[in-house]
Amino acid sequence: MNITFKLFATLTDYLPAEARRSNQVSLDIDPDTPISQIIEPFGLPPKLVHLVLVNGKYIQPEDRLCATLVEGDVLAIWPPIAGG
Repeated sequence: MNITFKLFATLTDYLPAEARRSNQVSLDIDPDTPISQIIEPFGLPPKLVHLVLVNGKYIQPEDRLCATLVEGDVLAIWPPIAGG
C-alpha cells in the first residue's frame, strides 16, 4: 500500500537527495508494518524522532512499535524544536 512519509526541519537531511526539497517521499509498505519499522531504514537518531503524526494525529512513543497505517496515510516526523 502507498503512504506519504514527511520529515521536517533538520530531519529532511535523512531523506533521499531528490526528496529533500519537497520534504516528502512516497513509500510502498506492507499493511502490517508498524511505524517504528517504517522509520528505521532512514537512520533517524531516536533522540530526534520527537513529534510523530499520522494524518495530523500525535502518536505516543510507546504506540509507534505497534501502530500501523492504512492506504493514503501521511506519516510526518518533527525533531525537538527550540525557540525563543
